[in-house]
Amino acid sequence: QVQLVESGGGLVQAGGSLRLSCAASGRTFSNYAMGWFRQAPGKEREFVATIRWSVGSTYYADSVKGRFTISRDNAKNTVYLQMNSLKPEDTAVYYCAAKIGGSALYTEQYDYWGQGTQVTVSS
Repeated sequence: QVQLVESGGGLVQAGGSLRLSCAASGRTFSNYAMGWFRQAPGKEREFVATIRWSVGSTYYADSVKGRFTISRDNAKNTVYLQMNSLKPEDTAVYYCAAKIGGSALYTEQYDYWGQGTQVTVSS
């Protein structure tokens, strides 16, 4: 079965950086798309970024474009989210997700989810 394990969250000051990792196991992911989502307290889970594992094509939410970068390491079966110029409004639990086929922007399109990692940005 597919397992996704996030790590790398923490507390950082505004303007700082963090790199989240998502270690994937249980499948060959070459025909999968991976996504990062986030959920702030009292808000719905929202799309952050996605990458197609095979070709590396990416897509970002407007709120993070130019600040966040999604990437993958085939050898390690790991997807990363490099977050720069962090803002207090980036504070949320960040989730990694996987789906078969092309990239997608909506939570209901993803089949597998990690447990989440907390990111807190102080002002």
